Amino acid sequence: MRVDRRSFLLTGSLGLGAFALPGFAQTPSVADARGFTHSVASGEPAADSVLLWTRYVPAGGDSAELKVELSESADFARPIDGGRMITGPWRDWTAKITATGLKPGTRYHYRFIAPDGGRSPVGRTKTLPDGATRQFKAAVFSCSNMAFGYFNAYAHAADQGDVDLAIHLGDYFYEYAPGVYPSLEQSVGGRVPAPANELLALADYRLRYASYRADPDLQRLHAALPWLVQWDDHESANDSWEGGAENHTPNEGDWNARRAAAIQAYREWMPVSDAPWARYQIGALATLFRTETRLLGRTRPPELRSLLGGLDPRATLVKFRDTAWQDPAATMMGTTQEAWLAHELRRSVAAGTPWQVVNFGTIMGETRLPPEAKDWIAADAPARAKAYVTAGLLASSVGLPFNFDNWGGYPAARRRFLRDAQAAGANLVLLSGDSHNGWAYDLAQEGKPAGVEFAGQGVTSPGIESGVNADPAMVAAALVRANPELKWCDTSRRGYMLLTLTPDQSRNDWVFVDSVRERRATARVGHSATVMRGRNKMA
Repeated sequence: MRVDRRSFLLTGSLGLGAFALPGFAQTPSVADARGFTHSVASGEPAADSVLLWTRYVPAGGDSAELKVELSESADFARPIDGGRMITGPWRDWTAKITATGLKPGTRYHYRFIAPDGGRSPVGRTKTLPDGATRQFKAAVFSCSNMAFGYFNAYAHAADQGDVDLAIHLGDYFYEYAPGVYPSLEQSVGGRVPAPANELLALADYRLRYASYRADPDLQRLHAALPWLVQWDDHESANDSWEGGAENHTPNEGDWNARRAAAIQAYREWMPVSDAPWARYQIGALATLFRTETRLLGRTRPPELRSLLGGLDPRATLVKFRDTAWQDPAATMMGTTQEAWLAHELRRSVAAGTPWQVVNFGTIMGETRLPPEAKDWIAADAPARAKAYVTAGLLASSVGLPFNFDNWGGYPAARRRFLRDAQAAGANLVLLSGDSHNGWAYDLAQEGKPAGVEFAGQGVTSPGIESGVNADPAMVAAALVRANPELKWCDTSRRGYMLLTLTPDQSRNDWVFVDSVRERRATARVGHSATVMRGRNKMA
C-alpha cells in the first residue's frame, strides 16, 4: 500500500512550513516528493554506536542505496563511513543505519548521501558515556497531538545546549480522524494532519507519520539529539491492549492486522530498533530501560462503566475490588518482559550503578479522585466527561483508582514490579506519560519506599483543565490531599520534563511552555523535585 494512494495537499495538511523541507519544496503532494523528504533523526545510542534515520525517494520512485557519514566537526573534514543500506517502497523509503566503532560520550555530525551525490540535511547526535559520568540530562516528552497546537516544547528543548538525550514516552501522534480529538473548532488553524480519516491501514499510519514529521520543530529536535522512543496507545488506537482497543470496532477489520500495520509504520518511521524493549547504560551513572506496555503483553484492562450498570453499583465495585481487580494473571508487560526487567534491575545494582531509570507509558502512582471533584465539572462539559468523573468518584469512594487504563488497573503487576525493585536494592526513578498533566509520586510497597515517579505533562494534548471549571491550584491541592503517594501535580499546563542525573541525586524539572496556540519557543521551569541516592523518596 503505497503512499501515493493517499496523497494530500501540503498547504492544507502540513502548513506552509513544509515547503522548507528538501524534496517537498518542488511538489504539491507527498506522493510526488522526491529526495530527502523528512530530514534526519538518530536514536538507540550506546557508548560506541548510534542508529541514524532518514527517508529518501529517488527520482525513479524505485529502490536506492544510501550511505551515511559522520564527523566530529561540522565541516566533515575527516568523515567516518557509517555504513550503507538499500531502501525502497517496501519500507516507505525510510532508512535506518546503525553506525558502530564510535567514541563514547562524543557529539557527532552526520549526513546521508544519495546515489546521485545528493546530501541530506546535517544532523547532530551523541553517544552515551562510558565509565565515570558526572552528569547526564534527558528531555522527556509525551502526548503530542499536532492539531491541539504547536510543538513549542520540542523547539525549546532543541535550543538547550546541554541536553544529552531526548526521550519520548508515547502518543507521538494520535490516530483519530481530523475533527474527533480535537474537534475542528478546538484545532489550531493549519495543523490538521493527514490522512482525512481514522488510521486503520498501513498507508494511513505512514501518512500520519509523514504529516507529523513535516513539522519544523519536531524535525529540528530530531536532528539535534539522539532519541529513545517507545509507543503508548495512540500510535495504534486508544486504550490498546494485546487483543484490541477502545477505539477499534468490529466493522474496522481484524485487530491483529491493524496492530501489525501500526507496528510496521512505527518501526519504519521512528529512529528505534526492532527490539520491543531494551536497556541503555549511561556510563557508570545509570541504567535506562525502555519498556513495552501496550500491544504485546498487556491484559485487557477492566472497564469501569461495565461495573456500574447493576442495581447496586457500589456493592459491585466492592466485590470487584476484593476479587477480579487483584487477579495476578493481569499484566502490563507480560511475564517475559517482567522477568527480563527484574533480572536487569538486579544486574544494574550489582554492577554498582547509582540509578535505575525505567520508562513507562502510563502512570504507576496511586491516584483517586477527591470528593470535591463533583464540583469541578463545568456545566457545559460533554456528557462523556461528566460520566467519567461520576464513575471515577464512585470507584475512588471504595478505594479504587479512577483510571484502570494505567497501572491502576493492574495492582498485582504493580506489586510484582515494586517488590522486584526493592529486592534488587534499586534506586528507582520512573518516567511516565499518557495523562497530559504533571505529577510527582513517592512510590511505596508494603509501607516501605520503593522509588519515585516523575510523570510528564503533554507536549500539546490538554489535561484535566479541559473538562473542569475550577482553579487549577485548588484542583492540584485536593488531589494531593486525597492521594498519599502524590506529592505534587499540575493540571493545567503543557511542556516537557528535564531529568538531570548525578551520582548523588536525580532532579526533575517540569518545563512549561507559555502557549501551544501560537508558535513560540518560550518556557520556564514550573516545579522541581529531587531524590537523593539511597532514599527512594523525594527530598
